[in-house]
Formats: sequence, C-alpha cells, structure tokens
Amino acid sequence: MGSSVVDVGPRLAVALVALAVIGAVAGRASGLAQDRPILIAAVRATVQLAAVSAVLLAVVHSLVLSAAFVLLMVSVATLTAAGRVTGLPLRAAGARRRLLWTAVPIVGGAIPVVALVLGSGTVPLRGTAVIPIAGIIVGGAMTATSLAGRRLRDELTSRRGEVEAALALGFLRRDAVLLVARRVAGTALVPPLDQTRTVGLVTLPGAFVGVLLGGGTPLEAGAAQLLVLIGLLAAEVLAVWAVTELVARGALLGPVPP
Repeated sequence: MGSSVVDVGPRLAVALVALAVIGAVAGRASGLAQDRPILIAAVRATVQLAAVSAVLLAVVHSLVLSAAFVLLMVSVATLTAAGRVTGLPLRAAGARRRLLWTAVPIVGGAIPVVALVLGSGTVPLRGTAVIPIAGIIVGGAMTATSLAGRRLRDELTSRRGEVEAALALGFLRRDAVLLVARRVAGTALVPPLDQTRTVGLVTLPGAFVGVLLGGGTPLEAGAAQLLVLIGLLAAEVLAVWAVTELVARGALLGPVPP
C-alpha cells in the first residue's frame, strides 16, 4: 500500500462493485425501491471522482486555477441546493432568481470560514490545502442550506394557516413566517452538532483518519479534524440563518409556499 490510504488496483474495483451491489440489493429487498438510484449514484460518483482527480493534478499547483475550481464547486453546490430547497427543476421559470438567492447562504456560510482559516495561516495558501478545506466547508454549507430550506418549505406548506392567522393579527410578513420557521430550520443543525459532540467517542471522521493514515501524528490528525468540525459548524449555522431570513422575507420560496 505504501503511503497511500487505499490500494488502487483490482481489489479496489472488486470491493466497490460488491459494495454497490449490497446497497442495490438492500434497496430492493427493503421495499424502498432505491436499487436503481443507488447504482446510478455509484456510477456517477466513480466517473466524477475520476474526472476530478485528473483535473486536480493540473490545478493544485496554481492558486488561480485552484480558486477557479472552488468557484466551480460553489456553482454545483448552488444548483444542487436550489432544487432541494424549492422542489423545482432547473428549467422551471425563474431559475436565475432561485439560483442567485440559493447561492447567498452557501457563499455567506463558506466565505467567512475559509477566509479566516486561510487568513490566520492555519492552513497554507496553496492549492493542495485550499481545495480540500474549501470543498469540505462549501459542502457543509450546501447540505445545511438544502436541509433547512426543504424543511422550511414542507413546514410552511403544512402550517400555512398559522402564518395567515399571524398576518391577520397584524404581524409583519417576516415575523409571521419566523414564528414557524426558526425552530424548524434549527433541525438542520442536528447532524453536525451530533457529529461534533461525539467525535472520537463514536466516530473518527475523514479528516482525522486521512491525516493519520497519510503519515501524520495523532496530534496533527486531531487538530485537523477539530478545525474541520468547528469550521463546518460555523459555516452551517450561518447558512441556516441566511436561508431562514431569505424564506421569511419571501426572497427564496415566497412568503408561504402554495
């Protein structure tokens, strides 16, 4: 295996196929009807990671190209989250507006964290460090945006009467929506909070394992993981806050989804 964490070869291919088959069979046998989506996701991940790996070989040695790659990640994250939050396909009317507002919580959550980490000198300003850190933080902001936005859409649809009643009582539109939205949006933070609270006791997340297997000391691995976890928490709280405000002000979903 050498210095690599994973032995790239025929055994890896066999393991990946076997894991995909297990997931697909379980998705079918359980009655969840997720066998096809699991296989498609596995194939897409393989193709995308192969392509990304090839691209990274070219871009990690240039800060400008690395920044361009991070911008690409933000764009894909925005496209993904917009569909989850609004429930509308990209081709539906108003796509530009939806994408613009969906990008706000993702960028607003990621930029302060990434800027602080890089500006403090904690992570070296080079592509091999910037891309992984930015990718993790942008991914976390995307997930928080998707979870909070989708949960808000569902909740405001089912509790539309409560919002309308608050409006009838004289509440401002933002305040009426926030009566329902704030507590619901906070549930999007449960997964990162649980992961942070139980790190080292229940799981050893990717950053820790990656540094350790890559030859770093346990202290270095712990420091890297701590930076990632607390950075993710900060980015995700900012993203959820932004989504909640955008929904309450009618910018992202409208005051109450139909």
